[in-house]
Amino acid sequence: MAAAALKLDETFAALADPTRRAILRRLAKGEASVSELAAPFDMSQPAISKHLKVLERAGLISTGQDAQRRPRKLEPEALVIANDFLIELRTLFESRYAALDAVLEELKTTGATGD
Repeated sequence: MAAAALKLDETFAALADPTRRAILRRLAKGEASVSELAAPFDMSQPAISKHLKVLERAGLISTGQDAQRRPRKLEPEALVIANDFLIELRTLFESRYAALDAVLEELKTTGATGD
């Protein structure tokens, strides 16, 4: 499988979990430490760290170095790639629906005239 397809699979797998999506929403506001990211969740810090590893493997976040802190930050490029994929699918489906609409309209027209 191509590297781009694998990366896209990792991105969607990471986005499939509501906890990871919530972490990404928080990081969209700015960098945060593991403890800051863990605060809203009723789970252990090691469990949050596992979620962070999945997000990092997918390229959705990165870890910085700030003195003794290791803040996480959002890396939007993986989201751009996923969005581009979804736009491509949407365009394909919209063209198919437009073709279907044309066929249905033709059927209505020919059905109304009795041809």
